[in-house]
Amino acid sequence: MIGFLTGPMLLISLAVFFVGLAFRAVMYVRGLNWQLDRVAYKPHMALGIKGALHSIRRWLIPGGTYSWRDQPFMAVAFFLFHIGGVLVPLFLLGHQVLLEEAIGFSLPALPSIVADVLTVLAIIGGVMLALRRIALTEVRILTTPYDWFILAVSVAPFVTGFVARMHWGTYDFWITAHILTGELLLIIAPFTKLSHIVLFFMSRGQLGMDYSIKRGGMKRNYAFPW
Repeated sequence: MIGFLTGPMLLISLAVFFVGLAFRAVMYVRGLNWQLDRVAYKPHMALGIKGALHSIRRWLIPGGTYSWRDQPFMAVAFFLFHIGGVLVPLFLLGHQVLLEEAIGFSLPALPSIVADVLTVLAIIGGVMLALRRIALTEVRILTTPYDWFILAVSVAPFVTGFVARMHWGTYDFWITAHILTGELLLIIAPFTKLSHIVLFFMSRGQLGMDYSIKRGGMKRNYAFPW
């Protein structure tokens, strides 16, 4: 089982993840209305790209936008979860070993203590996101079982991986659960709300282009209203 999951199934999961997200990005661009959305982009491409990068950068900085400053609890939860959610899967030592064995390529690895801390912080961030859905009426009434499923699938690889790392319980069970939940996340990402892994950058970039080209951006000097 472990050999299959860390071999052929890992390659299948990665292929679905990357090809699927690339397809979603292409379809996002093709889905833009030519007259309303894209007509101004090509003639002012350089200015638009500057606006897109500015928009994305501001949203990737804690407190960089009015929305983050207006919702500090959400901002903390978001960054705790997503910093660990990006760095740990990409740079965990165990993952680099699997990549080296599977495709002959690996990235630099995080020190174990750093990976452990980031994992715990990601789990805390996930719990905070869950509490927010329960505590805030305006969020709770919009939350569906689908949203809970997405959150559970997103947090599960961190919980199972950390339990396996700490050798709590049966190691073989928890490491298998970790691999299964991680590959499940990779496979469903392009087909669910997890596609925001790439669509976040597409939508923020589009808004940045809009505000830098079509909505007085040339006179505003990137002082976007967010």
